[in-house]
Order: sequence, then structure tokens, then C-alpha cells
Amino acid sequence: MSSVRITAWQDGEPAPPELLTAMKARRPNGELIGIDRVLLRSFPLATGWNELLRRVRADFSLPLEYRELIMLRVAVLNGADFEWGVHYPAYLQAGGTEEKCEAIKAQHVTSPLFNEKERALIALTDQSTRRVSVDANVILELTRLFGETGTVEAVATVAAYNMVSRFLVALAI
Repeated sequence: MSSVRITAWQDGEPAPPELLTAMKARRPNGELIGIDRVLLRSFPLATGWNELLRRVRADFSLPLEYRELIMLRVAVLNGADFEWGVHYPAYLQAGGTEEKCEAIKAQHVTSPLFNEKERALIALTDQSTRRVSVDANVILELTRLFGETGTVEAVATVAAYNMVSRFLVALAI
């Protein structure tokens, strides 16, 4: 975190105890990570961010393996190395493979390793991240494969992790 463009919050500095507890609850071993410490420079932001990302990570019905695949692809497309480092082990733990992790790094993903659902999620992620607008046929395919709830959750995951990666990259976290 030495190159971070904002001075990170340090243990012992003032912060709402309930916010610290909630943020630590989302992290392995209850340890705050770099992005948490930068977010703590704005308590309203940290509070909303933590709740949104907690729900995306824990409450969505879209399988975690698919959400983590989206997060990794967003990290690749936006050059968010920190995001990749956090989500790579989470993707593997959720059922992803190292081979798919390597394949997801391609400029245009065409690997036969990915199933129909994964290819549809990659198409969504690529279009939404690269150009914001998403072709209607991609949304129709997602709805066929995941239903309306799964489609909304997939789009929200792409949007949320684009927010994360843009924050990380802009502040060199």
C-alpha cells in the first residue's frame, strides 16, 4: 500500500465501532485490507460500500462461482491487480479452476473451458465494462439461462465490481 494516493486509515484513529465491526466481518480473519482503510476516510462511503458489497458477495442467488468469475474479468479489463489478488483465491474456493483464471486474462475470451452460462456472463461483463451498453441479445440469453433475478444480479455484480476496480485503480490501491 505504499503507492496508495490517499493516506490509509490506521488502527486507533477514530471510526464508528459498528462500522469497523461490519467491515471486519466481511474479511478473512477479521482483518481490514487496503481498500477498507482508504474507504474509512469517508464513513458514509465506507458504510454504504460495505453493505452493498456484502450483499453482492453473500446474499445473491447467482452462484458465487459465477459472481467471482465476473469479478475476475472486471479486474482484468480494468487493470485492477488488487481486485484480482482478492478474488483469485475466492474464485478457486468457489469452484473455479486455475486454467479458467488464465483463460479469463485474454483480450477476447474464446476458450472452450467455459460453459454456456460462463460465456454469457463473460459477454455481459465485457460489453458492460468496455462500453457500458449491453446488446439486447446478451440480456435475453442471460434471462434464458438465469431467469430475471439471476440476470439482474449478474448485471449488478458487473456494475458493483466496476465501481470497485475504478476506485482501486484511481487511488492506486
